[in-house]
Amino acid sequence: MKLLVIALLVLVALAGGGYYYWQHSSKPATQFKTAEVKRGELLATISATGTIEPEEVIDVGAQVSAKLNSFGKDTTGKDIDYRSTVRKDQLLAKLDPSLYSADLETAKAQQQQAEATLAHSQADLVRLSALLDQASNEWERAKKIGPSDALSQNDYETFKANYETALSNVEVGKAAIKEAEAGVAQAHAQYDRAKANIDYCTIFSPVDGVIIDRRVNIGQTVVAGLSAPSLFLIARDLKRMQLWVAVNEADVGSIHPGQNVTFTVDAFPNEAFVGKVNKVRLNATMTQNVVTYTVEVDTDNSSEKLLPYLTANVQFEVRKDPDVLLVPNAALRWYPQPTDVAPDVRAMLEAESGASNGDSAAASKNGATSAPADSVKETHRRRKADQEKTGTIWIKDGIYVRPVTVNVGPTDTFSTEISSPDLKEGAVVVVGEVHQDDASQTTNPFGCRS
Repeated sequence: MKLLVIALLVLVALAGGGYYYWQHSSKPATQFKTAEVKRGELLATISATGTIEPEEVIDVGAQVSAKLNSFGKDTTGKDIDYRSTVRKDQLLAKLDPSLYSADLETAKAQQQQAEATLAHSQADLVRLSALLDQASNEWERAKKIGPSDALSQNDYETFKANYETALSNVEVGKAAIKEAEAGVAQAHAQYDRAKANIDYCTIFSPVDGVIIDRRVNIGQTVVAGLSAPSLFLIARDLKRMQLWVAVNEADVGSIHPGQNVTFTVDAFPNEAFVGKVNKVRLNATMTQNVVTYTVEVDTDNSSEKLLPYLTANVQFEVRKDPDVLLVPNAALRWYPQPTDVAPDVRAMLEAESGASNGDSAAASKNGATSAPADSVKETHRRRKADQEKTGTIWIKDGIYVRPVTVNVGPTDTFSTEISSPDLKEGAVVVVGEVHQDDASQTTNPFGCRS
């Protein structure tokens, strides 16, 4: 009986020891998260944000200061208001013309007075011309007779003075006529100005279009100062719209006229709209040291779904490759733990890293060793820096992973175009990792979420 108890105790001890050894010596295996290499179309784009604007907007203002009396009628017979459709030369609004009517009557009276002054000056010139003729005749007779017993010296000089005075008076009369004519012209100009101010009290539409904004109300006083006050904002054609897109200076070199554009608006989140680049404006703006250029994009709005000033999320089509190999972007960002790398590759990478790192020996003397993970990471970063258009993708090799160098092409939000003689469509590549001892997804040492 004692022997049986002792045997049982030994078995329990051996089982406990074995479990303890397994629990502390076994390493949790790594499960790799994978994806297939697919063949498809890759569309490389530049993302930006813009505002939808009408192609042509006319700001209708007032040239005179007055109270707004009434609005005109739109094409449907209703009072002019927001979104009213109007035609060219259609009445938009009437301002109170009372003050300008009084100015017109004053200008008319001044015009008549100036015309009367001109007529008086012309009549006076006729009279002065007659006096000149009389004085001229008398002076001619006096010159023939000369100072003598028949004509005293005093009378002779009087005839001469009368002639010269009459001649001077005629010139004064002619100058008075010119002055009166100038007064008439001035009065006409003041009359025309007063009449124009009367006309400015009636506001007409300069184009066919749609009222986007009505900025005044009946009874409001419109004050015209150094700049004309804005009464209406008219869009000439809402079936043609533009996007004004702010593009970063780093991306503007890839934008050119005629380039295809797709965009969405929050008002219709499930619908994509298309357009084409019209021009890149040269007047750049700087906000917090960020330089942006405004790009004009033309788009058709025959459905009139797009409203002015909606915010648009824009994608400029930079490159379109129809039949290429694609991998998830995460496949190019992921790096394995050194222990997950195939032993032959691991030795090569560590040797390569050691040869390129002149500080490794010094660090060893000081008792410090760089982590193997850093060696793998730095090796691949250096390779990537040496060949900017290449990258590394990891494929499974049993319980390990093995690197494959690929040529890297353009990328979109999700995938990157690659090419390599060692990779075919359907190949399985690693994009992340999950450890068995952690039910949740983990992040590898290089910051890539699996």
